[in-house]
Amino acid sequence: MALSADELRVLRRALSVALHPTTLPDEDIQDCLRLADSLDEAAHEARRLRAFLLADLTRYRQALPGSAAGYLELLQDALAAGYDPVVDDLAALRALRGNPVAAVLLDRCQELAERSVRARLARRSFPAAPAPRARLLALPGGRAADESGPKPGTRPQPAPEPAKPQPKAPAPGERPVPKPSEVFPPRRRPVPPPEQRAAG
Repeated sequence: MALSADELRVLRRALSVALHPTTLPDEDIQDCLRLADSLDEAAHEARRLRAFLLADLTRYRQALPGSAAGYLELLQDALAAGYDPVVDDLAALRALRGNPVAAVLLDRCQELAERSVRARLARRSFPAAPAPRARLLALPGGRAADESGPKPGTRPQPAPEPAKPQPKAPAPGERPVPKPSEVFPPRRRPVPPPEQRAAG
């Protein structure tokens, strides 16, 4: 992506403000906004052209071997634009190995494919470090309860029953405290009087 002299001037000014914040006049702000719009438009156009290029490359590859010349030219353009060759490209180049251009492109594509596979494996073997977690505060009874609690795989033991208070023996010369049954004896049901039979 090429920038004009005016666009480079605006970019330098924007970078200077980013490093040393200061108030910009309205004209400079408008220049920065116009430059940002131009860059967005250029990036969108580049993505659109890349999509067209890859679609053409797929069509030419499907029309092989008759479209070998056009396919090889498009493949070179795609590789220059950062395209990673796929399995279908390697198979097509192996079929065209008799063509010297195809032989050179095959070596280059195999190297790019191996590099891409190694990069994917490295990312899978060494995943990105997780974001740091917020520090957790210990709550009362949390960790201490875990450490003193039952171990995994063992049943929790029931809590021991509190010991029953034993009655105190009366001191010498002191009257013992009577039991409730002694103070309040159980009431007995009155016995009904025997029936008197009339003498006949």
